[in-house]
Amino acid sequence: MKVVGILLAAGFSTRFGTNKLLAPLPAGAPEGGAPVAVASARHLAEALPESVAVVRPRAQKVSQLLREAGCRTVICRNAAQGMGTSLAAGVRAAGDADGWVVALADMPFIRPETIRRIARALEEGAAIAAPACGGERGHPVGFARRFRDDLLALRGDEGARQVLNAYPDWITLYETDDRGVLRDVDVPGDLAGHS
Repeated sequence: MKVVGILLAAGFSTRFGTNKLLAPLPAGAPEGGAPVAVASARHLAEALPESVAVVRPRAQKVSQLLREAGCRTVICRNAAQGMGTSLAAGVRAAGDADGWVVALADMPFIRPETIRRIARALEEGAAIAAPACGGERGHPVGFARRFRDDLLALRGDEGARQVLNAYPDWITLYETDDRGVLRDVDVPGDLAGHS
């Protein structure tokens, strides 16, 4: 079964002030000193044999760094339309995949073994798989091929939430102690207090 990682890295960092994907992780964090998106890409590339990173136009530096971290990159020309559009571009670029593990480039604290667990769930027959920490659903989220058309039809800024809301009974949660599944980087203060 071919499960492909999709790293969504086409956002505009409006709350962060600068390009948060290039902000360095704190020195004491795993991957300390690496840019946020690079740490996220490395974890995805370590967990899965193939990963596609979706970037926005004119994001050459991010694109180069993500390629160096092990991801193939694809430019989403309509990235300004939102995360759904970027996710659809990633699914399209992944070609004949049997499933996808969708990760966010601003979530650098997710452990590779958590990503592998979500991919394994798809391989074992889960339709939609996600980690949960303390009972709260987190990222990344895995989707089986049966959701390809739904994912390709996504638009706007909700990303895969539309699919998750449409098929709540198809979601299998896997409890983890990996708090990284809940931690994204939206403002500079989010880089502090790693655990």
